[in-house]
Formats: sequence, structure tokens, C-alpha cells
Amino acid sequence: MSKPRTAQPAALRHRNLPHLLLRARETLMAHFRPLLAEAGLTEQQWRVLRELVEQGPLEPRQLCEACSISSPSIVGVLLRMEETGLITRERMAHDQRRVRVSLTPQSRKLAQRLIPLVERRYEALEASLGLQSIQEVYDALDALLARTPGADEATPDAAPAKARQRHAAG
Repeated sequence: MSKPRTAQPAALRHRNLPHLLLRARETLMAHFRPLLAEAGLTEQQWRVLRELVEQGPLEPRQLCEACSISSPSIVGVLLRMEETGLITRERMAHDQRRVRVSLTPQSRKLAQRLIPLVERRYEALEASLGLQSIQEVYDALDALLARTPGADEATPDAAPAKARQRHAAG
């Protein structure tokens, strides 16, 4: 009697792009983690700090989107940053339900110290990889982000479902 054959999974034709991007991120972050650790910052805290330096005061929901941090996670990140004197949170006068997150003098000083170190790391990467290669990566990632549909739009039946939702709501 012969053994029943188990079905072989279909061959994958595409490289694992999300995993490749994750590996690239980890490789790049290895250049920056020592700076952040020395400054006593987590990667998430650095993303928040950098965004506030570049954009000015923001609401938590804006920080979630800009820093790719989930809403549940941003609560803890901001709490720890406030406890260590890196940010302040204040209610908005026109809507007490909304909060604005701002830098403190301490975090501005920390950013002034870190930014030149971070920039030197970028310069070292440019020197080893080439400025043109770095720019091509930026351009490719910008195009990927701009042209790739969101998860809710990525499935073939998403458009009719969205149309039904709009029709039902309208």
C-alpha cells in the first residue's frame, strides 16, 4: 500500500519584500542604535523626538501616523518621555479632549547633541554606499509608499465593498 501524497505548497515566485525591507531596516539601525542607547532613548522615543524637532508640537494621533507607532504603544512611549522630562503634554484650549505634545528645553538640548552625530552616521553610509545609491533607495521607497494601496484597498474585492459602504452610508 502506498503512502498518501501530501500536497506540496505552490512555488513562491516573488522574493519576500516585507522581510527584505525589515532586514534592511535592521542593518541600518545597527548604525544608529549605539547613539540612541548612549542617549538613553529607545527607537520609538527617537522617532517621536525627531518628528517634534522637524514638525513642532503635534497631537498623539499625528505622532502615531508620522512615527509608525500604534495608538496603544504611543500612550506608553509618551508617558515615559513625559516622566523623563523629554516632552510636555497640554490640553488644547479650544477642545479639552485634544492634547498637544511639545519638546522641553531638555529634549531640545538632547536633539542638538544627537543631530550632528546622526548626520555623521548618514554621511558615513553615503560614503560607503554612494550618494546616488542612497538617493535611489529614497526614491524607490517614496514611490513604493505613494503607489502601494493600503491594506484595505489591496484585495481585488475591496473596491466593490467600499462602494457598497459609501452607498449604504449615503
